[in-house]
Amino acid sequence: MFSVLDLRGIAAAGGSLTLNAAGFSSLDLRGLAAAGKNTGAQLVLKNVAAFSSLDLRGIAAASPGNVHFELA
Repeated sequence: MFSVLDLRGIAAAGGSLTLNAAGFSSLDLRGLAAAGKNTGAQLVLKNVAAFSSLDLRGIAAASPGNVHFELA
């Protein structure tokens, strides 16, 4: 398993990520999204049911257009 710091580095380098969101805090996910903002890295998050809509909006706002939530 990679650390959050490792994943931020990957996103900052332009690497897109698909993650199980249940293993992270909303703060960690906002940081991951923000790390990829300038490179256009896509962040796909699965298992987001435990997060509030406010959490999801905050994560999405960290990198507009680059964050995808799998809600089904």
